[in-house]
Amino acid sequence: MNLIVDVGNSFVKLAVFSKTILKHKQTIECDALFENVKLLVKRFKSIKQGIISSVGTLNNEDISEINEFVRLLILNSETRLPFKNEYKTPRTLGVDRIALVSAAVRLYPNKDVLVIDAGTCITYDFINSRNEYLGGAISPGLRTRYKSLNNLTANLPLLETEQPKDIIGVSTKESMHAGVIFGALNEIDGMIDSYKLKYPDLTVILTGGDANFLSKQLKNSIFANSNFLLEGLNYILQYNSNE
Repeated sequence: MNLIVDVGNSFVKLAVFSKTILKHKQTIECDALFENVKLLVKRFKSIKQGIISSVGTLNNEDISEINEFVRLLILNSETRLPFKNEYKTPRTLGVDRIALVSAAVRLYPNKDVLVIDAGTCITYDFINSRNEYLGGAISPGLRTRYKSLNNLTANLPLLETEQPKDIIGVSTKESMHAGVIFGALNEIDGMIDSYKLKYPDLTVILTGGDANFLSKQLKNSIFANSNFLLEGLNYILQYNSNE
């Protein structure tokens, strides 16, 4: 079995895979990583190897302690990948984006795939049918847009994500919801349309924390998969393992 550790800015996602089957998933606080890994290794006694992906702050002491229980692969720009990376600055490519592209390679081989991750940022990552990762785009996510309106203006409040009642906001709060939500939806649909002009047989995956909120409102056909990043990390681990 494989242990998957995805360290974000605020939380850590832990998962256990038996080959390609997801057996367990949980989200924990960053400072509870080691204790929860110990519990998982005790519960799933056949865990022998794991992978750590971190876009946040990773405690080296935690890594050393986990290594005592599980043989770890730390995902970085030097890790062997199941695709050809044509990104001009590969050392700056986020490990989360690497994992998403890897999942696309495994689940949709020999296809043109656009992976959209709607989280703190909205990232767009494209891999073509020749297994070449070409790059993509990064823009602010929903929460980031709300926070920017609050932080960078004197009189706008900090709002929680909410579905607008109409495209025309009749109050300041409704106007903010309309601007953030419809702005993001139109951006995503517009990006998909632009890619489809160049790649008509495009497969589109939507994942990330806001995927469920956004997926039913997009006019383009997409596949929503909340576990896409975890599946990608598991595939990278398998790709680098003889087991």
